[in-house]
Amino acid sequence: MDRTFYVIGHRNPDTDSIASAIAYAALKQRRGMTNVIAAMAGQPNPQARFVLQKLGIPEPVYLPDVHPKVRDTLRRQPVTLSPGATAYEALEKFHGSGVRSLPVLDNQRRPQGVVTLLRLSENLLLPCPEQHREMTTSSAALARTLGGTVIIGTACEDPSVMKLFIGAMEEESFLERIAGEQPDQLLIITGNRRSIQQAAIEQGVRILIITGGHGLEADLAALALERRVTVLLSPHDTATTAWLSRLSTPVSLIADPRFVTIGLGEPLAHLQQKLRTETAILALEENGTLAGVATKSSLLAPLPYGLILVDHNELGQAVPGAEAVEIAEVIDHHKLGNSHSTMPIAFFTSPVGSTCTLVAMRYRECDIEPEQNMAALLLAGILSDTVILKSPTTTDLDREMVAWLEKTAGVDAVGFGRDIFAASSSLKNYKSAEDAVMADFKLFQHEGKSLGIGQVEVVGYDEFFEMKEALLAALATLKKQEKLYISGLMVTDITTESSLFLVEGYTRIAHCMDYPQLEPHLYELKGIMSRKKQMVPHLFKILSKV
Repeated sequence: MDRTFYVIGHRNPDTDSIASAIAYAALKQRRGMTNVIAAMAGQPNPQARFVLQKLGIPEPVYLPDVHPKVRDTLRRQPVTLSPGATAYEALEKFHGSGVRSLPVLDNQRRPQGVVTLLRLSENLLLPCPEQHREMTTSSAALARTLGGTVIIGTACEDPSVMKLFIGAMEEESFLERIAGEQPDQLLIITGNRRSIQQAAIEQGVRILIITGGHGLEADLAALALERRVTVLLSPHDTATTAWLSRLSTPVSLIADPRFVTIGLGEPLAHLQQKLRTETAILALEENGTLAGVATKSSLLAPLPYGLILVDHNELGQAVPGAEAVEIAEVIDHHKLGNSHSTMPIAFFTSPVGSTCTLVAMRYRECDIEPEQNMAALLLAGILSDTVILKSPTTTDLDREMVAWLEKTAGVDAVGFGRDIFAASSSLKNYKSAEDAVMADFKLFQHEGKSLGIGQVEVVGYDEFFEMKEALLAALATLKKQEKLYISGLMVTDITTESSLFLVEGYTRIAHCMDYPQLEPHLYELKGIMSRKKQMVPHLFKILSKV
Protein backbone atom coordinates (compact mmCIF):
# COMPACT_ATOMS: atom_id res chain seq x y z
CA MET A 1 0.00 0.00 0.00
CA ASP A 2 1.36 3.44 -0.97
CA ARG A 3 2.22 5.77 1.84
CA THR A 4 0.38 9.06 2.15
CA PHE A 5 2.42 12.20 1.55
CA TYR A 6 1.14 15.47 2.99
CA VAL A 7 2.03 18.69 1.20
CA ILE A 8 2.24 21.14 4.07
CA GLY A 9 3.37 24.68 4.80
CA HIS A 10 4.72 26.27 7.97
CA ARG A 11 3.03 26.50 11.38
CA ASN A 12 1.38 29.88 10.84
CA PRO A 13 0.18 29.50 7.27
CA ASP A 14 -0.34 32.58 5.12
CA THR A 15 -1.94 32.67 1.69
CA ASP A 16 1.24 31.61 -0.11
CA SER A 17 1.72 28.65 2.23
CA ILE A 18 -1.88 27.42 1.96
CA ALA A 19 -2.15 28.03 -1.79
CA SER A 20 1.14 26.34 -2.68
CA ALA A 21 0.23 23.27 -0.60
CA ILE A 22 -3.19 22.87 -2.24
CA ALA A 23 -1.98 23.57 -5.77
CA TYR A 24 1.09 21.33 -5.55
CA ALA A 25 -0.98 18.44 -4.16
CA ALA A 26 -3.42 18.97 -7.05
CA LEU A 27 -0.53 18.79 -9.53
CA LYS A 28 0.70 15.54 -8.01
CA GLN A 29 -2.78 14.05 -8.14
CA ARG A 30 -3.18 15.00 -11.80
CA ARG A 31 0.04 13.14 -12.44
CA GLY A 32 -1.51 10.00 -10.95
CA MET A 33 -0.16 10.31 -7.40
CA THR A 34 -3.44 9.84 -5.54
CA ASN A 35 -1.61 9.33 -2.25
CA VAL A 36 -0.63 13.02 -2.06
CA ILE A 37 -2.87 15.23 0.11
CA ALA A 38 -2.76 18.96 0.90
CA ALA A 39 -2.43 19.78 4.60
CA MET A 40 -1.83 22.72 6.91
CA ALA A 41 0.06 22.98 10.19
CA GLY A 42 -2.10 25.76 11.61
CA GLN A 43 -5.30 27.66 10.98
CA PRO A 44 -5.31 29.90 7.88
CA ASN A 45 -4.95 33.63 8.50
CA PRO A 46 -7.92 35.85 7.54
CA GLN A 47 -6.52 36.57 4.08
CA ALA A 48 -5.97 32.90 3.24
CA ARG A 49 -9.43 32.03 4.52
CA PHE A 50 -10.96 34.82 2.40
CA VAL A 51 -9.20 33.53 -0.72
CA LEU A 52 -10.35 29.95 -0.17
CA GLN A 53 -13.94 31.04 0.44
CA LYS A 54 -13.91 33.33 -2.61
CA LEU A 55 -12.67 30.51 -4.85
CA GLY A 56 -14.84 27.82 -3.26
CA ILE A 57 -11.84 25.69 -2.31
CA PRO A 58 -12.03 23.70 0.96
CA GLU A 59 -9.33 24.13 3.57
CA PRO A 60 -6.56 21.50 3.58
CA VAL A 61 -6.42 18.74 6.17
CA TYR A 62 -5.35 20.19 9.53
CA LEU A 63 -2.39 18.39 11.09
CA PRO A 64 -1.61 19.80 14.55
CA ASP A 65 1.42 17.51 14.66
CA VAL A 66 2.97 14.58 12.83
CA HIS A 67 4.71 12.97 15.78
CA PRO A 68 4.72 9.23 15.02
CA LYS A 69 2.07 7.45 17.07
CA VAL A 70 1.79 3.83 18.14
CA ARG A 71 -0.98 3.29 15.58
CA ASP A 72 1.37 4.28 12.75
CA THR A 73 3.61 1.21 13.00
CA LEU A 74 1.33 -1.36 14.64
CA ARG A 75 0.26 -4.53 12.87
CA ARG A 76 -3.46 -4.80 13.55
CA GLN A 77 -3.86 -8.56 13.16
CA PRO A 78 -2.63 -9.92 16.49
CA VAL A 79 -2.55 -13.64 17.20
CA THR A 80 -4.68 -14.17 20.30
CA LEU A 81 -6.25 -16.81 22.50
CA SER A 82 -9.63 -17.16 24.18
CA PRO A 83 -9.63 -17.91 27.91
CA GLY A 84 -10.89 -21.46 27.22
CA ALA A 85 -8.11 -22.28 24.77
CA THR A 86 -5.71 -24.95 25.94
CA ALA A 87 -1.96 -24.90 26.39
CA TYR A 88 -1.74 -27.23 23.40
CA GLU A 89 -3.62 -24.74 21.25
CA ALA A 90 -1.28 -22.03 22.49
CA LEU A 91 1.74 -24.12 21.42
CA GLU A 92 0.21 -24.61 17.99
CA LYS A 93 -0.25 -20.86 17.61
CA PHE A 94 3.29 -20.17 18.81
CA HIS A 95 4.61 -22.64 16.25
CA GLY A 96 2.41 -21.46 13.38
CA SER A 97 2.82 -17.70 13.85
CA GLY A 98 6.33 -17.26 15.19
CA VAL A 99 5.14 -14.77 17.82
CA ARG A 100 6.52 -14.82 21.33
CA SER A 101 3.53 -13.50 23.27
CA LEU A 102 -0.13 -14.42 23.00
CA PRO A 103 -2.74 -12.16 24.60
CA VAL A 104 -5.71 -13.88 26.17
CA LEU A 105 -8.91 -11.96 25.37
CA ASP A 106 -12.39 -12.10 26.81
CA ASN A 107 -15.45 -12.18 24.54
CA GLN A 108 -15.28 -8.39 24.18
CA ARG A 109 -11.63 -8.52 23.04
CA ARG A 110 -10.32 -7.01 26.24
CA PRO A 111 -7.03 -8.52 27.40
CA GLN A 112 -7.13 -10.71 30.51
CA GLY A 113 -3.52 -11.85 30.47
CA VAL A 114 -0.54 -12.81 28.34
CA VAL A 115 0.92 -16.25 27.65
CA THR A 116 4.60 -16.54 26.73
CA LEU A 117 6.63 -19.61 25.85
CA LEU A 118 8.68 -19.11 29.00
CA ARG A 119 5.61 -18.99 31.21
CA LEU A 120 4.14 -22.01 29.43
CA SER A 121 7.27 -24.07 30.02
CA GLU A 122 7.50 -22.99 33.66
CA ASN A 123 3.91 -24.08 34.29
CA LEU A 124 3.85 -27.32 32.33
CA LEU A 125 7.35 -28.66 31.87
CA LEU A 126 8.79 -27.87 35.29
CA PRO A 127 6.10 -28.88 37.82
CA CYS A 128 6.88 -28.86 41.52
CA PRO A 129 7.79 -32.36 42.80
CA GLU A 130 4.94 -32.40 45.32
CA GLN A 131 2.47 -31.46 42.60
CA HIS A 132 3.81 -33.56 39.73
CA ARG A 133 0.52 -35.45 39.41
CA GLU A 134 -1.75 -32.44 39.65
CA MET A 135 -3.24 -30.81 36.57
CA THR A 136 -6.15 -28.47 35.94
CA THR A 137 -8.38 -29.31 33.03
CA SER A 138 -11.90 -30.21 31.93
CA SER A 139 -13.42 -33.03 29.96
CA ALA A 140 -14.14 -30.69 27.04
CA ALA A 141 -10.55 -29.42 27.00
CA LEU A 142 -9.23 -32.98 27.17
CA ALA A 143 -11.42 -34.05 24.25
CA ARG A 144 -10.23 -31.13 22.09
CA THR A 145 -6.57 -31.63 22.94
CA LEU A 146 -6.63 -35.39 22.39
CA GLY A 147 -8.93 -35.30 19.40
CA GLY A 148 -11.00 -37.78 21.40
CA THR A 149 -14.66 -38.44 22.10
CA VAL A 150 -16.62 -38.34 25.34
CA ILE A 151 -18.80 -41.49 25.25
CA ILE A 152 -20.10 -41.44 28.84
CA GLY A 153 -21.03 -38.19 30.55
CA THR A 154 -20.87 -34.72 29.05
CA ALA A 155 -18.05 -32.59 27.71
CA CYS A 156 -17.89 -30.02 30.50
CA GLU A 157 -15.92 -26.77 30.06
CA ASP A 158 -15.52 -26.00 33.76
CA PRO A 159 -11.92 -26.80 34.76
CA SER A 160 -11.01 -28.49 38.03
CA VAL A 161 -7.86 -29.76 39.72
CA MET A 162 -7.27 -33.49 39.16
CA LYS A 163 -4.52 -35.98 39.83
CA LEU A 164 -3.27 -38.02 36.89
CA PHE A 165 -2.58 -41.75 37.23
CA ILE A 166 -1.72 -44.20 34.46
CA GLY A 167 -3.16 -47.69 34.79
CA ALA A 168 -0.41 -49.77 33.19
CA MET A 169 -0.14 -52.38 35.93
CA GLU A 170 -2.05 -55.19 37.63
CA GLU A 171 -5.33 -54.29 39.29
CA GLU A 172 -3.95 -54.87 42.80
CA SER A 173 -0.98 -52.56 42.26
CA PHE A 174 -3.25 -49.97 40.67
CA LEU A 175 -5.61 -49.92 43.64
CA GLU A 176 -2.66 -49.61 46.03
CA ARG A 177 -1.38 -46.65 44.00
CA ILE A 178 -4.64 -44.68 44.20
CA ALA A 179 -5.45 -45.67 47.77
CA GLY A 180 -6.05 -42.60 49.94
CA GLU A 181 -6.89 -40.35 46.98
CA GLN A 182 -10.26 -38.67 46.53
CA PRO A 183 -11.89 -40.63 43.65
CA ASP A 184 -13.72 -37.59 42.29
CA GLN A 185 -10.34 -35.87 41.80
CA LEU A 186 -8.76 -38.69 39.81
CA LEU A 187 -8.01 -38.77 36.08
CA ILE A 188 -7.13 -42.32 35.03
CA ILE A 189 -5.48 -43.16 31.72
CA THR A 190 -5.35 -46.77 30.63
CA GLY A 191 -5.37 -48.89 27.52
CA ASN A 192 -7.38 -51.98 26.65
CA ARG A 193 -7.22 -53.28 30.28
CA ARG A 194 -10.66 -54.36 31.45
CA SER A 195 -9.57 -54.95 35.03
CA ILE A 196 -8.15 -51.41 35.38
CA GLN A 197 -11.15 -49.89 33.63
CA GLN A 198 -13.52 -51.71 35.96
CA ALA A 199 -11.54 -50.84 39.08
CA ALA A 200 -11.45 -47.17 38.14
CA ILE A 201 -15.18 -47.09 37.43
CA GLU A 202 -16.03 -48.93 40.65
CA GLN A 203 -13.92 -46.41 42.57
CA GLY A 204 -15.97 -43.60 40.97
CA VAL A 205 -13.06 -41.68 39.47
CA ARG A 206 -13.71 -38.30 37.84
CA ILE A 207 -12.55 -39.16 34.32
CA LEU A 208 -11.42 -42.37 32.67
CA ILE A 209 -9.50 -42.10 29.41
CA ILE A 210 -9.15 -45.25 27.30
CA THR A 211 -6.26 -45.04 24.83
CA GLY A 212 -5.40 -46.65 21.52
CA GLY A 213 -8.83 -46.08 20.02
CA HIS A 214 -10.25 -48.95 22.05
CA GLY A 215 -13.85 -48.89 23.19
CA LEU A 216 -15.60 -49.73 26.46
CA GLU A 217 -17.58 -52.91 26.88
CA ALA A 218 -21.31 -52.50 27.32
CA ASP A 219 -21.51 -53.66 30.94
CA LEU A 220 -18.70 -51.32 31.99
CA ALA A 221 -20.35 -48.47 30.05
CA ALA A 222 -23.55 -49.05 32.03
CA LEU A 223 -21.57 -49.13 35.29
CA ALA A 224 -19.75 -45.88 34.37
CA LEU A 225 -23.08 -44.21 33.66
CA GLU A 226 -24.39 -45.42 37.04
CA ARG A 227 -21.29 -44.23 38.94
CA ARG A 228 -21.23 -40.91 37.01
CA VAL A 229 -17.77 -41.52 35.63
CA THR A 230 -16.92 -39.54 32.51
CA VAL A 231 -15.35 -41.82 29.91
CA LEU A 232 -13.31 -40.44 27.03
CA LEU A 233 -11.77 -42.38 24.13
CA SER A 234 -8.34 -41.26 22.90
CA PRO A 235 -6.94 -42.25 19.49
CA HIS A 236 -3.37 -42.02 20.82
CA ASP A 237 -1.25 -44.49 22.72
CA THR A 238 -0.99 -44.18 26.49
CA ALA A 239 2.29 -42.23 26.59
CA THR A 240 1.12 -39.69 24.04
CA THR A 241 -2.26 -39.37 25.73
CA ALA A 242 -0.62 -38.66 29.10
CA TRP A 243 1.65 -36.00 27.55
CA LEU A 244 -1.17 -34.31 25.66
CA SER A 245 -3.45 -34.40 28.70
CA ARG A 246 -1.08 -32.11 30.55
CA LEU A 247 -1.36 -29.65 27.69
CA SER A 248 -5.15 -29.45 28.07
CA THR A 249 -4.93 -26.85 30.83
CA PRO A 250 -6.88 -23.68 29.88
CA VAL A 251 -4.60 -20.76 29.15
CA SER A 252 -6.66 -18.53 31.46
CA LEU A 253 -4.96 -20.40 34.31
CA ILE A 254 -1.49 -20.00 32.85
CA ALA A 255 -1.59 -16.43 31.50
CA ASP A 256 0.22 -13.74 33.39
CA PRO A 257 -2.41 -11.21 34.55
CA ARG A 258 0.28 -8.53 34.79
CA PHE A 259 0.92 -6.94 31.41
CA VAL A 260 1.93 -3.55 30.08
CA THR A 261 -0.38 -1.59 27.79
CA ILE A 262 -0.16 1.51 25.65
CA GLY A 263 -2.78 3.55 23.82
CA LEU A 264 -2.87 3.71 20.03
CA GLY A 265 -2.70 7.49 20.13
CA GLU A 266 0.38 7.67 22.35
CA PRO A 267 3.68 8.85 20.83
CA LEU A 268 5.97 6.18 19.44
CA ALA A 269 8.62 7.53 21.82
CA HIS A 270 6.53 6.26 24.76
CA LEU A 271 6.51 2.79 23.21
CA GLN A 272 10.26 2.93 22.72
CA GLN A 273 10.70 3.78 26.38
CA LYS A 274 8.46 0.92 27.57
CA LEU A 275 10.17 -1.61 25.31
CA ARG A 276 13.45 -1.00 27.13
CA THR A 277 12.16 -3.26 29.92
CA GLU A 278 9.43 -5.27 28.17
CA THR A 279 9.52 -7.61 25.17
CA ALA A 280 5.89 -7.02 24.16
CA ILE A 281 3.36 -4.28 24.87
CA LEU A 282 -0.39 -4.61 24.34
CA ALA A 283 -1.67 -1.70 22.25
CA LEU A 284 -5.26 -0.80 23.11
CA GLU A 285 -8.05 1.01 21.34
CA GLU A 286 -9.76 3.86 23.18
CA ASN A 287 -12.44 1.45 24.46
CA GLY A 288 -9.84 -0.88 25.99
CA THR A 289 -10.00 -3.60 23.35
CA LEU A 290 -6.83 -5.03 21.86
CA ALA A 291 -5.57 -3.42 18.65
CA GLY A 292 -2.26 -5.29 18.38
CA VAL A 293 0.94 -6.40 20.08
CA ALA A 294 3.86 -3.99 19.83
CA THR A 295 7.43 -5.30 19.95
CA LYS A 296 10.84 -3.87 19.11
CA SER A 297 10.20 -4.66 15.46
CA SER A 298 7.32 -2.17 15.61
CA LEU A 299 9.90 0.57 16.05
CA LEU A 300 11.55 -0.43 12.76
CA ALA A 301 8.37 -0.42 10.67
CA PRO A 302 8.19 2.46 8.15
CA LEU A 303 5.69 5.21 8.91
CA PRO A 304 2.62 5.20 6.67
CA TYR A 305 3.08 8.88 5.81
CA GLY A 306 5.70 11.40 4.78
CA LEU A 307 5.91 15.14 4.13
CA ILE A 308 6.45 17.52 1.25
CA LEU A 309 7.37 20.92 2.67
CA VAL A 310 6.28 24.08 0.89
CA ASP A 311 7.09 27.72 1.72
CA HIS A 312 9.65 26.76 4.38
CA ASN A 313 12.57 24.43 4.91
CA GLU A 314 13.51 24.99 8.56
CA LEU A 315 12.29 22.41 11.06
CA GLY A 316 11.71 25.20 13.58
CA GLN A 317 8.90 26.45 11.33
CA ALA A 318 7.61 23.03 10.34
CA VAL A 319 4.68 21.11 11.77
CA PRO A 320 5.68 19.62 15.16
CA GLY A 321 7.16 16.15 14.72
CA ALA A 322 8.51 16.80 11.21
CA GLU A 323 12.01 15.88 12.37
CA ALA A 324 10.85 12.28 12.92
CA VAL A 325 9.14 11.90 9.53
CA GLU A 326 10.53 11.38 6.05
CA ILE A 327 10.63 14.63 4.09
CA ALA A 328 10.39 13.67 0.43
CA GLU A 329 10.47 17.12 -1.19
CA VAL A 330 10.94 20.79 -0.39
CA ILE A 331 9.65 23.72 -2.45
CA ASP A 332 10.66 27.06 -0.95
CA HIS A 333 11.86 30.58 -1.69
CA HIS A 334 13.45 31.38 1.67
CA LYS A 335 16.99 31.12 2.98
CA LEU A 336 18.29 27.62 3.64
CA GLY A 337 18.12 26.48 7.22
CA ASN A 338 17.13 22.86 6.90
CA SER A 339 18.70 19.98 8.77
CA HIS A 340 20.57 17.30 6.87
CA SER A 341 18.33 14.65 5.35
CA THR A 342 19.10 10.95 5.65
CA MET A 343 18.11 10.29 2.03
CA PRO A 344 18.47 12.30 -1.20
CA ILE A 345 15.38 14.45 -1.77
CA ALA A 346 13.96 16.75 -4.43
CA PHE A 347 14.66 20.34 -3.39
CA PHE A 348 13.18 23.14 -5.50
CA THR A 349 14.27 26.61 -4.49
CA SER A 350 14.79 29.97 -6.14
CA PRO A 351 14.95 33.57 -4.86
CA VAL A 352 11.51 34.49 -6.16
CA GLY A 353 8.77 36.39 -4.38
CA SER A 354 6.43 33.49 -3.71
CA THR A 355 6.39 29.73 -3.36
CA CYS A 356 3.33 29.73 -5.61
CA THR A 357 5.61 31.02 -8.38
CA LEU A 358 7.72 27.87 -8.03
CA VAL A 359 4.61 25.66 -8.01
CA ALA A 360 3.29 27.39 -11.14
CA MET A 361 6.66 26.75 -12.79
CA ARG A 362 6.32 23.05 -11.92
CA TYR A 363 2.94 23.01 -13.70
CA ARG A 364 4.55 24.45 -16.82
CA GLU A 365 7.52 22.05 -16.63
CA CYS A 366 5.05 19.15 -16.51
CA ASP A 367 3.12 20.66 -19.45
CA ILE A 368 -0.05 20.72 -17.32
CA GLU A 369 -2.33 23.74 -17.26
CA PRO A 370 -3.85 24.25 -13.82
CA GLU A 371 -7.61 24.18 -13.50
CA GLN A 372 -9.23 27.59 -13.30
CA ASN A 373 -9.64 27.64 -9.52
CA MET A 374 -6.09 26.33 -9.02
CA ALA A 375 -4.74 29.03 -11.34
CA ALA A 376 -6.63 31.66 -9.32
CA LEU A 377 -5.33 30.17 -6.07
CA LEU A 378 -1.71 30.25 -7.28
CA LEU A 379 -2.25 33.81 -8.48
CA ALA A 380 -3.57 34.80 -5.04
CA GLY A 381 -0.49 33.31 -3.38
CA ILE A 382 1.89 35.27 -5.61
CA LEU A 383 -0.03 38.54 -5.27
CA SER A 384 -0.19 38.13 -1.50
CA ASP A 385 3.50 37.42 -0.95
CA THR A 386 4.67 40.11 -3.38
CA VAL A 387 2.01 42.64 -2.24
CA ILE A 388 0.57 42.84 -5.77
CA LEU A 389 4.09 42.71 -7.24
CA LYS A 390 5.21 45.78 -5.22
CA SER A 391 7.49 43.97 -2.77
CA PRO A 392 11.26 44.22 -3.33
CA THR A 393 11.26 40.41 -3.40
CA THR A 394 9.32 40.47 -6.69
CA THR A 395 11.21 39.02 -9.67
CA ASP A 396 10.63 38.77 -13.39
CA LEU A 397 9.63 35.13 -12.86
CA ASP A 398 6.86 36.24 -10.50
CA ARG A 399 5.58 38.67 -13.11
CA GLU A 400 5.79 36.01 -15.82
CA MET A 401 3.79 33.51 -13.77
CA VAL A 402 1.19 36.16 -12.88
CA ALA A 403 0.69 36.93 -16.58
CA TRP A 404 0.31 33.20 -17.37
CA LEU A 405 -2.01 32.46 -14.47
CA GLU A 406 -4.37 35.41 -14.88
CA LYS A 407 -5.26 34.18 -18.38
CA THR A 408 -6.11 30.69 -17.10
CA ALA A 409 -7.90 32.05 -14.03
CA GLY A 410 -9.86 34.54 -16.15
CA VAL A 411 -9.26 37.44 -13.75
CA ASP A 412 -7.39 40.74 -13.79
CA ALA A 413 -4.38 40.21 -11.51
CA VAL A 414 -4.17 43.75 -10.12
CA GLY A 415 -7.90 43.97 -9.44
CA PHE A 416 -7.89 40.49 -7.91
CA GLY A 417 -4.99 41.46 -5.66
CA ARG A 418 -6.69 44.65 -4.53
CA ASP A 419 -9.83 42.69 -3.66
CA ILE A 420 -7.78 40.27 -1.57
CA PHE A 421 -6.01 42.98 0.41
CA ALA A 422 -9.12 45.15 0.75
CA ALA A 423 -11.03 42.25 2.30
CA SER A 424 -8.29 41.05 4.62
CA SER A 425 -5.92 43.91 5.46
CA SER A 426 -7.46 44.85 8.76
CA LEU A 427 -6.42 44.05 12.29
CA LYS A 428 -10.10 43.75 13.15
CA ASN A 429 -10.14 40.49 11.20
CA TYR A 430 -8.31 38.89 14.12
CA LYS A 431 -10.07 37.79 17.27
CA SER A 432 -7.32 39.10 19.54
CA ALA A 433 -3.93 40.77 19.57
CA GLU A 434 -2.38 37.34 20.14
CA ASP A 435 -4.05 36.02 16.98
CA ALA A 436 -2.80 39.01 14.98
CA VAL A 437 0.79 38.46 16.13
CA MET A 438 0.68 34.68 15.57
CA ALA A 439 -1.12 34.76 12.22
CA ASP A 440 2.14 34.89 10.27
CA PHE A 441 4.79 34.51 12.96
CA LYS A 442 8.05 32.78 12.02
CA LEU A 443 11.02 31.69 14.12
CA PHE A 444 14.63 32.16 13.03
CA GLN A 445 18.03 31.19 14.43
CA HIS A 446 21.24 33.20 14.12
CA GLU A 447 24.53 32.59 15.94
CA GLY A 448 22.83 30.77 18.78
CA LYS A 449 20.13 33.42 19.22
CA SER A 450 16.44 32.92 18.50
CA LEU A 451 14.12 35.56 17.14
CA GLY A 452 10.52 35.55 16.01
CA ILE A 453 8.99 38.00 13.55
CA GLY A 454 5.33 38.29 12.60
CA GLN A 455 3.86 40.35 9.78
CA VAL A 456 0.43 41.78 9.05
CA GLU A 457 -0.73 43.93 6.14
CA VAL A 458 -2.96 46.93 6.80
CA VAL A 459 -4.48 49.87 4.97
CA GLY A 460 -3.40 52.77 7.18
CA TYR A 461 -2.12 52.57 10.77
CA ASP A 462 -5.15 53.78 12.74
CA GLU A 463 -6.19 50.30 13.88
CA PHE A 464 -2.60 49.47 14.78
CA PHE A 465 -2.21 52.41 17.16
CA GLU A 466 -5.50 51.46 18.82
CA MET A 467 -4.15 47.93 19.47
CA LYS A 468 -0.48 48.77 19.96
CA GLU A 469 -0.28 48.09 23.70
CA ALA A 470 -2.13 44.78 23.39
CA LEU A 471 0.11 43.75 20.49
CA LEU A 472 3.23 44.63 22.50
CA ALA A 473 1.96 42.58 25.45
CA ALA A 474 1.40 39.63 23.10
CA LEU A 475 4.97 39.98 21.79
CA ALA A 476 6.32 40.05 25.35
CA THR A 477 4.43 36.85 26.19
CA LEU A 478 5.77 35.15 23.06
CA LYS A 479 9.32 36.27 23.83
CA LYS A 480 9.10 34.65 27.26
CA GLN A 481 7.36 31.47 26.08
CA GLU A 482 9.71 30.81 23.15
CA LYS A 483 12.82 32.16 24.94
CA LEU A 484 13.44 34.64 22.13
CA TYR A 485 16.12 37.28 21.93
CA ILE A 486 13.85 39.45 19.81
CA SER A 487 10.08 39.21 19.33
CA GLY A 488 8.71 41.62 16.72
CA LEU A 489 5.77 42.43 14.48
CA MET A 490 6.01 44.10 11.07
CA VAL A 491 2.90 46.14 10.32
CA THR A 492 3.02 46.78 6.57
CA ASP A 493 0.85 49.47 5.00
CA ILE A 494 0.24 48.37 1.42
CA THR A 495 -0.85 51.89 0.40
CA THR A 496 2.39 53.63 1.44
CA GLU A 497 4.58 50.56 0.81
CA SER A 498 6.24 51.01 4.20
CA SER A 499 6.13 49.34 7.61
CA LEU A 500 6.18 49.97 11.30
CA PHE A 501 8.16 47.56 13.47
CA LEU A 502 6.90 46.84 16.98
CA VAL A 503 9.52 44.95 18.96
CA GLU A 504 10.04 43.45 22.38
CA GLY A 505 13.67 42.48 22.81
CA TYR A 506 17.17 43.14 23.97
CA THR A 507 17.45 46.84 24.94
CA ARG A 508 20.70 47.49 23.04
CA ILE A 509 19.12 46.84 19.64
CA ALA A 510 17.81 50.43 19.73
CA HIS A 511 21.37 51.64 19.21
CA CYS A 512 21.80 49.45 16.12
CA MET A 513 18.43 49.58 14.39
CA ASP A 514 19.44 52.32 11.92
CA TYR A 515 15.76 53.26 11.57
CA PRO A 516 13.90 56.12 13.28
CA GLN A 517 12.49 55.24 16.67
CA LEU A 518 9.04 56.80 16.95
CA GLU A 519 8.62 55.77 20.58
CA PRO A 520 9.86 52.99 22.83
CA HIS A 521 9.53 49.60 21.09
CA LEU A 522 8.34 51.15 17.80
CA TYR A 523 10.37 51.92 14.66
CA GLU A 524 9.48 53.43 11.31
CA LEU A 525 10.68 51.42 8.30
CA LYS A 526 10.09 53.52 5.22
CA GLY A 527 10.21 51.53 2.00
CA ILE A 528 10.43 48.22 3.89
CA MET A 529 7.85 45.61 2.97
CA SER A 530 9.66 42.27 2.95
CA ARG A 531 10.38 40.32 6.09
CA LYS A 532 12.35 37.72 4.18
CA LYS A 533 14.58 39.95 2.08
CA GLN A 534 14.80 43.13 4.15
CA MET A 535 13.82 42.78 7.80
CA VAL A 536 15.30 39.44 8.82
CA PRO A 537 18.72 40.02 7.18
CA HIS A 538 18.86 43.42 8.90
CA LEU A 539 18.08 41.85 12.28
CA PHE A 540 20.78 39.26 11.72
CA LYS A 541 23.28 42.09 11.30
CA ILE A 542 22.06 43.64 14.53
CA LEU A 543 22.44 40.34 16.39
CA SER A 544 26.01 40.09 15.14
CA LYS A 545 26.77 43.53 16.61
CA VAL A 546 25.19 43.01 20.03
